[in-house]
Amino acid sequence: MIVTRNWLQEWIDISQINSEKLVKILNEIGLEVDSYNEIRLPQKVVIGYVKSKRAHENSDKLNICEVDVGSEILQIVCGAKNVETGQYVAVSLIGATLPNGLKIKPAKLRGVDSFGMICSATELGLPKLNDGIMVLDNSIGDVVIGRELCKYPLLNDDIIEIGLTPNRGDCLSIYGVARDLSAALDISLKPLSYSDQDGLLGIGRLLGIHSNEKINSFFEYKAFSIEKELKLDLMKSLRINFAGISKGSVTENLLAYATYSTGVLLRAYDGQKLKNKDDKVMLEIRSEKFGNSSVYENNQFVSLAGISQDDKFKIDDNSKLVIIEANYTDPKIIATATNENKELKGDEHIYRAVRGSEPKLSVGLEYLCSIISKNDSINLYSGTQKVKPIKEPKTVIFSAEQINNIIGKEILRNDAVKILKKLGFEIGIEQDLINAKVPLFRHDIENVYDIAEEIVRIVGIDNIPSKPLMFNEQNRINNYFKEYKNKKNLKRKACDNGFFECIHYIFDSEEELLKFGFKKCKTQILNPITSDLNALRPTLINHLLKSSVRNYKNSQRSIKLFEIGAVFDENTKQSDKVAFLMSGLINEASLLNTQKPKEIDFITFASKVQNVIGKFSCKVPNNAISYLNKFEQAQIIQDKKVIGYIGRVDLSIENELELPKTYICEINYEDLKFDDIVAKAYSKFPSIGRDLSLIIPKNMRYEEVREVLKSIKTKNLKSFNLVDIYSDESLKDFNSVTIKFVFQSMEETLEDSEISKELDEILKVLKEKLNVGIR
Repeated sequence: MIVTRNWLQEWIDISQINSEKLVKILNEIGLEVDSYNEIRLPQKVVIGYVKSKRAHENSDKLNICEVDVGSEILQIVCGAKNVETGQYVAVSLIGATLPNGLKIKPAKLRGVDSFGMICSATELGLPKLNDGIMVLDNSIGDVVIGRELCKYPLLNDDIIEIGLTPNRGDCLSIYGVARDLSAALDISLKPLSYSDQDGLLGIGRLLGIHSNEKINSFFEYKAFSIEKELKLDLMKSLRINFAGISKGSVTENLLAYATYSTGVLLRAYDGQKLKNKDDKVMLEIRSEKFGNSSVYENNQFVSLAGISQDDKFKIDDNSKLVIIEANYTDPKIIATATNENKELKGDEHIYRAVRGSEPKLSVGLEYLCSIISKNDSINLYSGTQKVKPIKEPKTVIFSAEQINNIIGKEILRNDAVKILKKLGFEIGIEQDLINAKVPLFRHDIENVYDIAEEIVRIVGIDNIPSKPLMFNEQNRINNYFKEYKNKKNLKRKACDNGFFECIHYIFDSEEELLKFGFKKCKTQILNPITSDLNALRPTLINHLLKSSVRNYKNSQRSIKLFEIGAVFDENTKQSDKVAFLMSGLINEASLLNTQKPKEIDFITFASKVQNVIGKFSCKVPNNAISYLNKFEQAQIIQDKKVIGYIGRVDLSIENELELPKTYICEINYEDLKFDDIVAKAYSKFPSIGRDLSLIIPKNMRYEEVREVLKSIKTKNLKSFNLVDIYSDESLKDFNSVTIKFVFQSMEETLEDSEISKELDEILKVLKEKLNVGIR
């Protein structure tokens, strides 16, 4: 977006703001300046008046001109096609140096002396206007023969190029940029001062509008007739070429100039081509599929608002009756329509429309009329024809505290309100809340964060003190998250110990479950997936056994499976369980085990399970589990609570399923302990082990000994473990049970006397409570 300082001056008084400060402010308010260029015409370039022109005798292209430069009349040879008598022109006097480095000296062209040069716009560092010289007029100010052009502010301008983000379509105009500067500088915009003259024909005689209630777009129409050839003054021609918006005809250039200046989308229709039999134009506004609007005349397509226009109704050099249409459509509607219908081909309007054009249509039409009303070649029609549906603006509700928390600096509520009002927001205050109605030209404002950004833009990001980053994340850990993490960790540990996870249906075979001794569930499955999945499962074991059968039939000889899932009791109460299965060999045959791996056993399986769920102890159940081997089954106990069972599958089931030696374990998931890891101090002194072989009756279970040993409160006993059980004929009804005791102190290295003392205490308690002694 290219703006010039003098063009901005038409909308806002920045005469007291130098260009350096202006560029700085534009950057601060988010309108980043990409480039800045000063246009300064050289000295000794003055206004001249062409008094006469005659053809050069020795050239078909050159003319000899007499040019009045105020102090004298100069003879200048000029090769421009458009030089004519009576023109005011830019004349470089002898001694002038042009921006391209050319120094003007007396010259002789085809034998004729020339004392100066009549300049084109490009030779003076201005944009190209034509293929000839630049003709001056009073649009630059009072034209005074002999005055240097460097003394005309309008010609010596500052060109600022702004890099706009796509959401800032409101600043795709001089008016839009001035509006932002107005808020930043606290300077009011200049009002437009146009009103229709008395005695003009009313537009109602020429134009009628019909629309339905579903229209989303705004329309406003004006009309004028062209009596004779139109001309564009020098200042507008220069600005149009600075901005790069030059069109074919003068009328099109006027519309492009007004659109660029105000941001309002302006179209021109040839009124003669639109007239019906009654010599009147009747336009119909229709709503299209995606909410955009179209214009029709006698069922002929004329245009799509903000998108395209039918070529046959466009103006040309012969157009004498012009209907001007100003329109606005929500950019989101334009974007949706063009994205959904790829066949829509837009013109130059779509670039502005999809980013957001100016919705206040009267600004564009009044600005255009203020220009063309000064032209004797144009007769305006009074009044306008409008189509303006009711469109409620978005409202964002927030508090001053919210704004301050977002910005990181305290902004007084009155200051925030003042800034927003300058930016075009309608503000209402209810107790501690601010209701901000978003202006239509700011379609990108959606929430309080966008509001805060607007305030920061005007306050200035450099005026917000920096603070160290403080990231306070809300604690989002809840029971559901903990359960998810615990299950994930349990699965990871199981996989680390060689188990493979199984996932089965929550349904199972009712017949097979009854064989295992489970009670029939009161809830029946009326439409089971298959006959083998006709009941809610009360256990994970049956599915694991079936999976192990499939693995074994596929030549797997070391099977390790686990599953975590839901089960249901006879009353359909749901709970989670975790089950483990090991079948066959401890490992597959390999070089590490000389191709002869050991068969799985109870201790190996229990150790694997313990690695996953943590330490536990085993106890012979009071009531044996029917589908487990009665000699190899136990309850699993953690923190003195029974949480599940472990054991070998009954031999009859192994034979029926054609399985090798198989162990299973099923645990109530809710009873597992997932305690946090607690770091404890460890001893720096060595541990010392002592083995004791105790004579214990064969009918006494080791757990009785273990419980007695646990009850003994000795200072340095760290742990004890069963090492060996030995029996022979000499021992008769007794076993020799070897237990390893480990002693360690936190304060010192233990001596043998201290260890012996504690061992004596242990033996004393065993003798008293169990009548057990050493071998």
